[in-house]
Amino acid sequence: MGMTLRTSEAQTEALRRQAEAEGRSMQAVALSAIDEYIARREHKAKVSAVARRVVSEEAGVLERLKDA
Repeated sequence: MGMTLRTSEAQTEALRRQAEAEGRSMQAVALSAIDEYIARREHKAKVSAVARRVVSEEAGVLERLKDA
């Protein structure tokens, strides 16, 4: 599936410099950045879900630790 991505001149130039530095195409660098962004967001969501579960399941222990 294709899409058009409109970037500012500064973003385009930064992307061009980064791609050149890595010896990759601008598209490859942009796609890699998108993949990394999505992976970070998914990881953050998983960590938050686990933290909420631990806080919920261990509320009694956490309360006792607070008072210790």
